[in-house]
Amino acid sequence: MEEIVSLCKRRGFIFPGSEVYGGLAGTWDYGPLGLMLKRKVEESFWRTFVESRTDMYGVDAAILMNPKVWVASGHVATFADPLIEDKENQKRYRLDHLLEDAGVDVKGMTLEQMRALITEKKIKSPDGNELGEARLFNMMFTTHVGPVADDSSIAYLRPETAQGIFTNYKNIVDTLYPDLPFGIAQVGKAFRNEISPRDFVFRSREFNQMEIEYFCDPKDWEKLFEEWVAGFHSWLESLGLPKDKTHDLEVPDEDRAHYSKRTIDIEFDYPVGRKELMGIAYRTDFDLMNIQKASGKNMEYTMKGTNEKLIPHVIEPSIGTERLIMAIMCSAYVEEGEGEKRRAVLKLPEELAPYRFCVSPLLKNKPELVSRAREVFAELKAKYGNVVWDDNGNIGKRYAKQDEIGTPKCVVIDFETLEDGTITVRNRDDASQVRVKVAEL
Repeated sequence: MEEIVSLCKRRGFIFPGSEVYGGLAGTWDYGPLGLMLKRKVEESFWRTFVESRTDMYGVDAAILMNPKVWVASGHVATFADPLIEDKENQKRYRLDHLLEDAGVDVKGMTLEQMRALITEKKIKSPDGNELGEARLFNMMFTTHVGPVADDSSIAYLRPETAQGIFTNYKNIVDTLYPDLPFGIAQVGKAFRNEISPRDFVFRSREFNQMEIEYFCDPKDWEKLFEEWVAGFHSWLESLGLPKDKTHDLEVPDEDRAHYSKRTIDIEFDYPVGRKELMGIAYRTDFDLMNIQKASGKNMEYTMKGTNEKLIPHVIEPSIGTERLIMAIMCSAYVEEGEGEKRRAVLKLPEELAPYRFCVSPLLKNKPELVSRAREVFAELKAKYGNVVWDDNGNIGKRYAKQDEIGTPKCVVIDFETLEDGTITVRNRDDASQVRVKVAEL
C-alpha cells in the first residue's frame, strides 16, 4: 500500500488535500493523471449501466437539499458512528476501529457491547491514554442557508447521493412515464464527517458516489437483485479486478442499514485487508413511503394499460469512486524483475489508462527526429486526445516512467523512421517491441 500511495503522489494521481497549508485529514485532491483515471472510471459506469440500457435515466441533484429530506430518510436520527475520546488530549476515535485494531470482530455488536469490551480488554487510545465514555456521533456535516445562522436555517451536506434520486422519482415519472421496472442513476459528491478517516482514500470525508435506484414491482425484486449482483461483478472484472479478490458478503439482519431487507456487500482484498468495495441493497418501499408520508405527495406508480397502482420497491447498487480507484490501482500495480532490471508497472486496462500513447524522439538533440516525432504526436493527439509527449532523459528512463503510470504503448521515432517510415512501438505489459508503419499506428 505504501508503494501505491507513494506512486500516486510522485506521479500526479492523488495528492493530500490543502497540503501546502499542512493538509486537512480525510480530504484528497486529484492530480492530472488521477483525474483522467477518475473520469474514465465514472464514464465506464455511466456507459455500462445507463447509456447502454433502455430502462435507465440520469439525474444530477443539488448537494444542498431541504433538511426534511434527511429527517424523512432517517439520517438525522440514525446516521451515526460510535465515538470515543482520549481523556488526556481530547482526540476522538471510532470505537469500532479501536476494537478492530485490537483484533476484535465487531460486526453485529451494539454500542453497549463495544463499551464493555473497551473496559474488559483495557484498551487505551493510540497515544496510550485512558478512554472516556463512548457515544454515538452523527456524521452529517451541518451548514446554514441564508444570512442568519440559527435553527431555522440548518441544512446538511448530503451524506449520500441516493436521496437526490428519490426526491426526483416523481419528476421522472411525471415527465417521462417510463415502463416499470426502470432505474435512475447519479454520480456525484457526498460528504461524511468521519471521526477517523484512514487507509488512504478508502475512508474520507469528501468523496464521489456512483449510485442507482432501480424501481420495480415487489414481486420481481429477487430475480432483479441477482441480475444486478451479476452485472456489477462482470463490470468490476472488466476494470481489472481479479475474481479471486472480490467476495460477496450476505449482510446479516443486525448489520444491515435500517432501510434494507437484504444487502450484499461486494468486498475486495485490499493490501490493508478485506474491506467493503460496494453494496447492493433491497430498500423495499421504505424511501418512497417516507417521502409520501412526510411530503403529502402521492408516490404511486400507475401500471401502463391498467388501473393498478403501486409504490415501487427499490434495488440500490452503490459504489464509491475512490474505493474503486484504490482497488483498480492495487490490482494493476506489479513489480517485476530484480536489481537494475526491477520495474514497477501499472497494468491498467487500456481504456482506463490516463495516456493511451507516449510519443518520443529517440534523441532530443536531433532536430530531424524531433520534427518527425512531433508530426506523429499531433496525429495521435488529434485522434485519441489522451496522448503524451516525453523527451526527458534517456529512452530507458522514459519507458520506466510510462510503465509506472500505466501507459500501454510507447511510440519511438528513430533514424530508421526517416529511412522507411516505420516506428518502434513498445508494449507496457511485456516490454516487447514491434516496428510498424506510421500510417498503420
